[in-house]
Amino acid sequence: MSGVDGRIRSDRASARDREVALLKTVSIGMVVAALAAALLAGCGAPGASRGQAVFNTCVPCHGENGGGIPRLKTPAIAGQPEWYIARQLEHFATDVRGAHPDDMEGHRMRPMARTLYRPGDLAAVAHYVATLPAVPAPHTLALADTANGSMRFNTICVTCHGADAKGNVALGAPKLVGQWDWYLVAQLQKFHSGMRGAHPADTLGAQMRAMSLTLEDSTAIHNVVSYIETLPNH
Repeated sequence: MSGVDGRIRSDRASARDREVALLKTVSIGMVVAALAAALLAGCGAPGASRGQAVFNTCVPCHGENGGGIPRLKTPAIAGQPEWYIARQLEHFATDVRGAHPDDMEGHRMRPMARTLYRPGDLAAVAHYVATLPAVPAPHTLALADTANGSMRFNTICVTCHGADAKGNVALGAPKLVGQWDWYLVAQLQKFHSGMRGAHPADTLGAQMRAMSLTLEDSTAIHNVVSYIETLPNH
C-alpha cells in the first residue's frame, strides 16, 4: 500500500503545483493589466471622478462592480467602509500587509496599492469604492455547524464586529456580512498562521490574530464563517 499512497501523495502535490502555477500566471496578467490601467488613470480627463478613474486599476481583479472574483481569490470590496478600504491600501503600500513570503494574494496587491502615489488618489478611490452598492456574495462552502459557530461568534467576534457583523468604526472592525465565505476562511487562516497581523505596525491586526488563535482548527473557523453567512446583509 505504501507505493500506492506515495503515488497518491505525488499526484496531489502535482495538482497543487499546477494550481499554484496557473494562479501565478493569471495573477501576473492581471497585475500587468491593472498597472496599465493605473497609468491611464493618471491621465484622466479633467472633471472626471478621480475615484472612479483610479478604480479602473482595481477592475481587472475585483470586477467592475467591486464584487470580487473567486478564481483570482479577490474579495468583494464594494460597499466596505471608506476608512477600512483606505487603511488596507495604506497597509499594502507600506508592507504592513501582504509582505509575508507565502501571501500570494498580498504580493499581488502590494504593487497595485503603490500605484496610488499621487496626492489624493488613495482617498479618492477608497471613497468611490465605499459608494458602490454592496454585491452579496453567494455561498460557496458547505454549511458547517452554525450553532457552534454562533456560540463562538457571540463569544469571540461580537465585541468588535457587532452582533450583526456589520463592523464598528470606533474599534476599527470591518463589515463581515456579504463577504465571500472562502475569503473569510482564508483571512482567518492567515491571521491564525501569522501570515497576517504579525507586523509591528499592525496593532489591529495583532488583536485579530489573537482572536483567531481561539479558533483551534479549520473546523472551528468554518463553523464561525458558516454562522456569519446566515446573518442578513441589508
